[in-house]
Amino acid sequence: MFDSLKKKLQNIRTKFTSNIEEAAGTEPGTPVAEEFEDVLAAEPVSEPSPPVPYEPPVSEEATPEEREKPTFFNRLKVLVREREVLLQEKDVEEPLFELEMVLLENDVALPVTDEIIARMRSDLVGQHRKIGSSVDDLVTSTLRSALCGVLGEGLDLSRYIREHERPVKILFTGVNGTGKTTTVAKVGHYLQKNGFTVVIGAGDTFRAGAIEQIRTHADRLGIKTIQHQAGADPSAVLFDAVQYAKAHDIDVVLADTAGRFHNRANLMNQLEKIRRVMKPDLVVYVDEAVAGNDAVIRADEFNKAVGTDAVVLTKADMDPKGGAAISVAHTVGKPILFLGTGQGYDDIMPFSPRVIVDELLGDEA
Repeated sequence: MFDSLKKKLQNIRTKFTSNIEEAAGTEPGTPVAEEFEDVLAAEPVSEPSPPVPYEPPVSEEATPEEREKPTFFNRLKVLVREREVLLQEKDVEEPLFELEMVLLENDVALPVTDEIIARMRSDLVGQHRKIGSSVDDLVTSTLRSALCGVLGEGLDLSRYIREHERPVKILFTGVNGTGKTTTVAKVGHYLQKNGFTVVIGAGDTFRAGAIEQIRTHADRLGIKTIQHQAGADPSAVLFDAVQYAKAHDIDVVLADTAGRFHNRANLMNQLEKIRRVMKPDLVVYVDEAVAGNDAVIRADEFNKAVGTDAVVLTKADMDPKGGAAISVAHTVGKPILFLGTGQGYDDIMPFSPRVIVDELLGDEA
């Protein structure tokens, strides 16, 4: 998953590391004598001193200052131990530009790319950095901080359900053909595995075969489906699903709806009616990770039109770039809830920003 971006970020890390080591004025493994030859040359050579009377050794009660004379070699040890570099714009400008190109080429939205670059520049330029055993650790931690900053905190659905009044009502929206109905089934299966009871409302009464599709999934998973005939008012279907959940102490209502585009006024008005009637706790927008920037734009438009509380990206396993996963949360200002990673009911992964960033910055090419 996201293999292209992962490999290119590894190359960028190497570039940053090289530039910072060059800014420090030393190559890894440089001998101390060679590294500090200017300091050695500057140390004055004293003339032989005349004999002096014998003085006893410093006692145990001597002060630290007396015991640790400021000899040249002591000062050299401090230089080696605490060697620092003040990073300047020119030291990181080239790798920052390359990072910007890598992010844009991998479908990271321009405003999100700008935010990542700004965070990296702010964290590196003008800072005193100790140059120790691993400059790569410095680069990796800075990049990790920038990526986590734009991804946000995420949303733990199980915790959300435990902390809210039941039934928790989750409304799924999105455009046609993005795997929304299958995602509803996957989320239902995920919740069952985590000990919750579920009912599904077959609110896509418009698309031919949609009711049969969601019912087939639900039957395989042992989940109750509430449905009306094709062409029925989806608001009425989902109202009945909520009432069923209340009457039977069901934990979660998952509401499927017809796919629609944000610029179709009649369909968006219908979705607004569904929201008024169902009163969902969470509105979840579903799109494909492989759609890249199109998914980011559509998620933003849906959020503006009817509101969005979280996002699910399907087909993440087929996306080598990862730009949508990095961009959506920051652009919409809402967390990614799950990534779809395959065709099976178990192929859905809760989205943890830190886990995703660790995956992207892993050492494997």
